[in-house]
Amino acid sequence: MIGFTQLLSTVQELHAAREEIARLAVADERVRFARDLHDLLGHSLSLIALKAELAGRLLPGRVDEAAREIDDIAAVSRRSLGEVREAVGGYRRPTLGAELAGARKALAAAGIAVEADAPPAELPADAEAVLAWTVREATTNLLRHAGARRVAIRLGTSDDEASVEVVDDGRGADDGSVDDGSGLAGLAERVARHRGRLEAAPRAEGGFRVAVSLPLGAGP
Repeated sequence: MIGFTQLLSTVQELHAAREEIARLAVADERVRFARDLHDLLGHSLSLIALKAELAGRLLPGRVDEAAREIDDIAAVSRRSLGEVREAVGGYRRPTLGAELAGARKALAAAGIAVEADAPPAELPADAEAVLAWTVREATTNLLRHAGARRVAIRLGTSDDEASVEVVDDGRGADDGSVDDGSGLAGLAERVARHRGRLEAAPRAEGGFRVAVSLPLGAGP
């Protein structure tokens, strides 16, 4: 009888542990989706707003140029819809090449000159995704708040580390407007999962700097 009671207690404990694991898995998935959704839509909506304002300034005198901006808005909207579908499916993984190209185009539309390194030839996919998210988040903040005229995007790799640094000449964070906290907080979570380091702060000489370094071979 004692043995049966102990067995029953063990089964109940295992059942409770399984429920707790399932609950934590659901919570982790919700955090992942919220983080991805913020990063995806924050960037896309900022770009759409920028191009809509530009199209409005071009009308009524420069109809052809305004039409091109409106076409870009439609293209960004379609791409964003696809990215959200990928995020829902859990397999959204951006690449540095795509994010750098998107950053150049978005920042150029805002009148910001971009100097960017070419992406490394080979990086572990997980590390590349974190660096790509960093470029996207920094670009989103530039479009929203920075008032910058120039930005430099530096990429670095060594045998045991990969890094990205985004530096602009804008207002920095003195006015308290750089991000609402959720974007950089989400980026910090991504970096921490890969045992990396995030630095995000205004520079003494003006502007803002976001830098991420990741140890290679140290995925989540």
